[in-house]
Amino acid sequence: MRVPLSWLREYVDLPATETGRDVQAKLISAGLEVETVEQLGADLKGPLVVGQVLTIEELDGFKKPIRFCTVDVGQANGTGEPQEIVCGARNFQVGDKVVVVLPGATLPGGFSISARKTYGKTSHGMICSSDELGMGDDGTHGIIVLPPETEVGKDAIELLELVDEVLDIAVTANRGDCLSIRGVARETAIAYGLPLRDPALIDVPAPNAYGYPVQVSDPFGCDRFTARTVTGLRPEARSPIWLQRRLQKVGMRPISLAVDVTNYVMMELGQPLHAYDRSLVQGTIGVRRAQEGEKLVTLDGVERKLHAEDLVITDERGPIGLAGVMGGANTEIADHEVTEDGVNGTTDVVIEAAHFDAVSIARTARRHKLLSEASRRFERGVDPQAAAAAAQRTVDLLVLLAGGTAEAGVTEIIAPSAPHTIALPAGHPDKVAGVDYGRETVVRRLQQVGCDVYGQDELVVTVPSWRPDLVDPNDLAEEVIRLEGYENLPSTLPKPPSGRGLTHRQRLHRRVGRALAGAGYVEAPNYPFVSEQVFDQLGLEAADPARRVVKLVNPLNDEEPALRTTLLPGLLGALRRNDGRGSHDLALFETGLVFLPREESRGATHLPVDRRPTDEEIAALNAALPEQPRHVAVVLAGAREQAGWWGKGRPADWADAVEAGRAVAREAGAELIVRKGQYGPWHPGRCAELVVVADGAEQVVGHAGELHPRVLKALGLPERTCAMELNLDALEAVGDGTPQAPGISTFPVATQDVALVVDKPVPAVEVEAALREGAGELLESIRLFDVYENAEQLGEGRKSLAYALRFRAADRTLTVDEASAARDAAVALAGERTGAVLRG
Repeated sequence: MRVPLSWLREYVDLPATETGRDVQAKLISAGLEVETVEQLGADLKGPLVVGQVLTIEELDGFKKPIRFCTVDVGQANGTGEPQEIVCGARNFQVGDKVVVVLPGATLPGGFSISARKTYGKTSHGMICSSDELGMGDDGTHGIIVLPPETEVGKDAIELLELVDEVLDIAVTANRGDCLSIRGVARETAIAYGLPLRDPALIDVPAPNAYGYPVQVSDPFGCDRFTARTVTGLRPEARSPIWLQRRLQKVGMRPISLAVDVTNYVMMELGQPLHAYDRSLVQGTIGVRRAQEGEKLVTLDGVERKLHAEDLVITDERGPIGLAGVMGGANTEIADHEVTEDGVNGTTDVVIEAAHFDAVSIARTARRHKLLSEASRRFERGVDPQAAAAAAQRTVDLLVLLAGGTAEAGVTEIIAPSAPHTIALPAGHPDKVAGVDYGRETVVRRLQQVGCDVYGQDELVVTVPSWRPDLVDPNDLAEEVIRLEGYENLPSTLPKPPSGRGLTHRQRLHRRVGRALAGAGYVEAPNYPFVSEQVFDQLGLEAADPARRVVKLVNPLNDEEPALRTTLLPGLLGALRRNDGRGSHDLALFETGLVFLPREESRGATHLPVDRRPTDEEIAALNAALPEQPRHVAVVLAGAREQAGWWGKGRPADWADAVEAGRAVAREAGAELIVRKGQYGPWHPGRCAELVVVADGAEQVVGHAGELHPRVLKALGLPERTCAMELNLDALEAVGDGTPQAPGISTFPVATQDVALVVDKPVPAVEVEAALREGAGELLESIRLFDVYENAEQLGEGRKSLAYALRFRAADRTLTVDEASAARDAAVALAGERTGAVLRG
């Protein structure tokens, strides 16, 4: 919310010496997040004056149209003679009043103006556009043309209010009242201890039977609807300069008088309004839910297919507007048009000021991807009692500025409702803050907010209509605390009970992260949201359980409405972005939750806030949540080892992904079985299945290897990208978390090397498993150190696997015969199971 300081001063008598920075500090102390204070016109220096165009000479022979003008600037140039100026704009003519900057002036951005020769003429100044003066968009994209009655020679800096300070406030979702000058003025008045001139406190006529007919069919969606009619507006009437400038300062573009007035009142009071061309509205105005499949062309020219939950404004033809979001094009205010018969345009308008359900408006705006200034306010909370005042303020401005006549009829439909009251112990804010405020301070602060307070020790607080966010005693306590100053709260360090630290699960996650970081991986956390199309890109089968997702009712991004069932989409997206930005040697990892829907869907229960939930209540809530196991995943691309004077380096491959899985398993104290597999995004010939034994049965906990070329192409990934993903919770369940000290033996090791020839399709892991089992208890470790293929020496379709076997006994030095016997037993079992024979 942009708040001009000059506009704020109309409602609060701030000291003349107070600057925007001073107000910023006060509002921040009161809990509002004032991000910046923009200094408008800080580097602007005159002379900048109003001039009248006397002559225009078209200059030919240039690449673009150029005009040589003489402009009357009165006595501003010191001579009274016409000022000669070269200008390329085409949106003004002889007789128009324009803004002229004379030599010696400085425009925003430090642009100094002097007489200079251009296009064969000498230009003594400039005729200015709104962009050149830092005014913002005025919709013309050309020279500023002022009203005919503007005085020649008048100071344009003062006329256009070019010097001001604008506070930019980041309004939180619960403070819809601060999306208006009225709301920010109230907070400013409280912060300074000054009275507020509330712009909503104006005389409003009582509703009667002569107003425009309105029928509300959904009182829950619309609990208040005010309609007023103004007739006889001058179609040629334009918004005055002060009105246009205020809209520009708050970030809005002037459009036409009727629209500008409704926008102005919305920014002033926080109540969105809409003006309908009365001649285009047919019959009674209605408020109802849309019928499925109905269509409406909104003011942005887009035809929208309506949803049954959309709240719409209608007439006899059907929808004429999306309630609280945007009006329809079929009742749009027509801009003035000069014809042979005179000036045509909208002369009669119906003003709508209504209050709509916040949730309904928020869902409609997101459903149609149509976030407007109106929907932004309604979904955060609008003061329902300001509707009548906003309608009256709009009527008054239209009558004043466009010469219209306010009809006597006033329509106001109100659904019965009672004020919201909260019972508050007088000492509750003291208890929450740990500060002794006292009853008088609590009552005074709540009354400043606008609450009515009754009672002594037990206060009965009636919440003001403009603060729908105040719903329980803690909200009221927060109001007292913020207005007394967060900086005045004592700082007390918490005292945790002794003997509590990280859980075993948390320690495992940290160890895994440190192990992967030590192996050269960089942690890359990602959002847990995915699109369902990514499963097609990953090549998952139609019946794959990973395709069953939990969908969000209100996703941050409609293109990613589901919670992830795998970590790979996010990690691969991060790898793709980094590769696209020139980082080609990548190794990323992430540990995070995945979300798996339960077979039986249950509704979540609301937990109490006045006591600790019972174990049964917590269990019922957990049962309604999806299963959320923690996974760990890595992705690799490019070089795994860099080339240099030490060697050639090497690219990342499937073995690195498998080793990452082994590193994670070591940290969990689990024994990981690695064997050939085939699943989803991995290359069928370079995919390892990662298995653990749980309760005597094998359980697949993940996969690792090189991704399939089709997946790489679909996701735009580098060639030979590799990945690994493991169920970390499953590893923890089978792992032994007891720290294991390294074994140190006083007896020497006996090393035996064997080279076995097997068929190429035989996995090395199967050969290794047979050797390990056949060698028995004396085998300390086994390592594959060479893979050799040569058709001439080994035969077609054969390969040689060379293993180093280390034997050691815990109680003696092994003899050569014992080590050889263990080796021979290992080779024999490998030959029996895999057909391996000793090479040579």
